[in-house]
Amino acid sequence: MSRDNYGLDPDRPTRNRAVQSADESGHVDPTLEFEVDTTLPAGAVAVLRTTQAVRERAHALLARARRGESPWFRMGDDASALDEAARLVAETTRERFPWNNIPYHSRWRHFEAGGVDRRAQLDKLLGPSATPNERARAQIDLAVVSVLLDAGAGSQWHYVEPATDQRLARSEGLGVASFHAFTAGLFSSNPKRPLQADAAGLRSLVTDRLASAFQVSEVNPLLGLNGRAMLLRRLGEALQEQPEIFGEQGRPGGLFDELVGPFGPAAPPTAEVTAHEILTLLLDTLSGIWPAANSIDSLAADGSDSPGRIPSGDPALALGDCWRHSAVEGPGLTRGWMPFHKLSQWLTYSLLEPFEWAGVKVRGLDALTGLPEYRNGGLFLDTGVLVPRDPAFMDRTWKVGDEFIVEWRALTVALLDELAPRVRTQLNRTEAELPLACVLEGGSWATGRALAQRLRDGAPPIQIESDGTVF
Repeated sequence: MSRDNYGLDPDRPTRNRAVQSADESGHVDPTLEFEVDTTLPAGAVAVLRTTQAVRERAHALLARARRGESPWFRMGDDASALDEAARLVAETTRERFPWNNIPYHSRWRHFEAGGVDRRAQLDKLLGPSATPNERARAQIDLAVVSVLLDAGAGSQWHYVEPATDQRLARSEGLGVASFHAFTAGLFSSNPKRPLQADAAGLRSLVTDRLASAFQVSEVNPLLGLNGRAMLLRRLGEALQEQPEIFGEQGRPGGLFDELVGPFGPAAPPTAEVTAHEILTLLLDTLSGIWPAANSIDSLAADGSDSPGRIPSGDPALALGDCWRHSAVEGPGLTRGWMPFHKLSQWLTYSLLEPFEWAGVKVRGLDALTGLPEYRNGGLFLDTGVLVPRDPAFMDRTWKVGDEFIVEWRALTVALLDELAPRVRTQLNRTEAELPLACVLEGGSWATGRALAQRLRDGAPPIQIESDGTVF
């Protein structure tokens, strides 16, 4: 065998690095055979769907800001401001969890709003004959739908829970409203099996029915209602198109069977998954539901915009919560893209417990990143860790894809990584005892909300046009 057998011939050039590295006898470096070719759309998408890409690019933008090269932000008195932010987060964590058992940042915390154990309510509705795996599928159905409905509600909306008469707003209100919509069968096509979400039920979801379930009216408006309903209908289409993953009914709970096997662990804990495996499956199967027209095949090979080029519309090449930034470096088609996958990562955090409750060990929690949204991002603005270059930036309304917003979110991801060890030091905890998922819950999100309440009556620090699918 020779180099020519691999196409290393002047008339037959190749871009495969493994082949390019072949010696005269045709031997290749096996580690290079598995490198992703980012000059091809599929390879670039694979890279941009990793949290490694999220972290590396976020930290690169943070280093740029620290060098004073960002036109959007400057760093405050970095060390002392970040230490003060960590002190506030630790203080909030002690107040919220004085017994030291800090749970994951997860949608399930919102299902506990008002001190009500709604997971227990769901278990009761499922009945004593439901197996752990059947419960896991129902919990995943609920979590997926609820998280996709969890973008910012706005300051005017609230939900009154009929059974308790509790008035709940923002994330807690959205969580409880979605819980009751789920248990009422709003997302199921089978009246005899209301405790599920399935493709047919989601595809036929009428916006007015969702509005009714969330008590929306002229005096109780919910931001991005149409976008939320559209997102669930697109979810239904994606589930129906992938029966090999989601089953013939097209249930989100099929994620459990795909990762663990249809029979689950025979004797807990006999199955293991990683957090990133859950995220990767979500991104590979559901990236096409996001309405943002971000697709890798609309760019040239050097990462620049390709005028007049029309994306293929292939869901396998959809990027979702991934946005352009002029200072982001990267190989091939990944250049210029800053990925976040915030709702997909929020969903992954929210699926950790259903897997664990079914006896599955979930490892590698800190492979996930912090979530770049209003509360975590607001924490760093309100504590002076981040300072806008121009105060006028805070007075205008931005779009999600504007570079100012993209950079704010990226800096939030990187700063959460730096905040976490400082919080652990304050609380005398190890990384194993307090993973990032618990720092967020303890935590950074609640501190950001408290600061917003004190400074702006709960409003976010920056105004962003929202369609209910990112923020």
